[in-house]
Order: sequence, then C-alpha cells, then structure tokens
Amino acid sequence: MKTPDLHEEKPSAPDQRDCTLQAAIPEALPPMVTGQCADVLHLLRTLQPVPSVVLTADQAIPETAARIDELWAKGYNIMTTILPEFEFRGLVRRNVALYSMGTPEWPVPGFVTGNEGGGHVEGS
Repeated sequence: MKTPDLHEEKPSAPDQRDCTLQAAIPEALPPMVTGQCADVLHLLRTLQPVPSVVLTADQAIPETAARIDELWAKGYNIMTTILPEFEFRGLVRRNVALYSMGTPEWPVPGFVTGNEGGGHVEGS
C-alpha cells in the first residue's frame, strides 16, 4: 500500500473565502426595509430634504413620523429639522418636520454600541 507523500505540493484552487464586509461583520450592512418604510427611505435618498407634509399628502404615507421612527430604530441616520413655518399648497403650515439622511447613512453614530440616544431633532 502506497502512502501519500505529505510533502508533495498540489496545485491549490483559487482562494474561495468570502471576503465581503457582510461576511466579516454580518451586522455591517443596513437592514432590509419593506412597505412604507422602504418608500420613505427611497424618497429620503432621492429627494432630500423632504418635508413631512409632502410625504403625507403627496406620497400617501399617513403616519410619516412613525415610519421615520421605525427607520431610526433600525439604525438609519435620519436627521429631523422642525420648521416653525412652511408654505405648502398656498397655506402656511406650522412646525413641519424636514427629513434628510445624515452621513453616514447607516448606522447612525452610536447605534452599534447602543449609545445613539434617540432621534436627532434640530430647531424646535
């Protein structure tokens, strides 16, 4: 019986390890969102800054603040600025939220360590 030569080098296959960021740190990529949260996220990315009245009236998202809160809870860095007055469809609206994506988009600073503290609101 012939024993294999342990010192014999065989051609190796190309490196097949998964070296993506997701493989190294699975939580390093933003979580999936669906439904109205996905709609809001898409609108924030494309139209920012977006007033809350536009999301509610023009995009038919009735509880915009709740969707923003859900995205914030998932770690998305959404900035909120409260405008004391905002003209919409010819009328002045008061205390309208203006939403935009922060940098980095995800995760909000402190999210991984649990020190994010809550939504970022400016100008109340």
